[in-house]
Amino acid sequence: MTDLPKDDAILVENAQRNPEEFGVIYERYVHKIYTYIYYRTGNVHDAEDLTTTVFMQAMNHLPRYTNRGLPFSAWLYRIAHNLVSNWYRDQKRREDDNIESKKLTSNPNDNPDSVTVTNEETEMLLEAIRSLPADRQELLILKFVERLSNKEIGKMMRRSEGAIKSLYHRTLMTLRKNLNNKITK
Repeated sequence: MTDLPKDDAILVENAQRNPEEFGVIYERYVHKIYTYIYYRTGNVHDAEDLTTTVFMQAMNHLPRYTNRGLPFSAWLYRIAHNLVSNWYRDQKRREDDNIESKKLTSNPNDNPDSVTVTNEETEMLLEAIRSLPADRQELLILKFVERLSNKEIGKMMRRSEGAIKSLYHRTLMTLRKNLNNKITK
């Protein structure tokens, strides 16, 4: 397992020998995987459920995991990506208006009008992002939420760094166009 960062390689080997050691992997990656799923689904409860499923599948399949030269986290993100894709396929309605799934980002002392505008802008942006193809959503999450480099994203998405730069540029252009269309309506 020479291609994995040394500490990830050790964690994987330990967990493959002793399943109780999987908890260390879970602690290292649970927040990142949850965040990725939350941004893809926009729903706290579904993100929690899917995150649990990701780690259950990872734990169950860890004995058969083999290093293919990608970061270990890429394997976890691939599981998460597949589960989110299935989640979308299974949904009859993608909108969940449950107030508990919405996170307030305002201070009680903020001006209610500015909070409303900010929430509307955020919702418009998330809606525009969710309308993008899955690979472009994944790119934006890895770039802006996980703050990965183009090279790291390329490894995870199995594309060259140049292809990621190009996809990133096209994604931002599409996003800008979609947002401008929403604003002018």
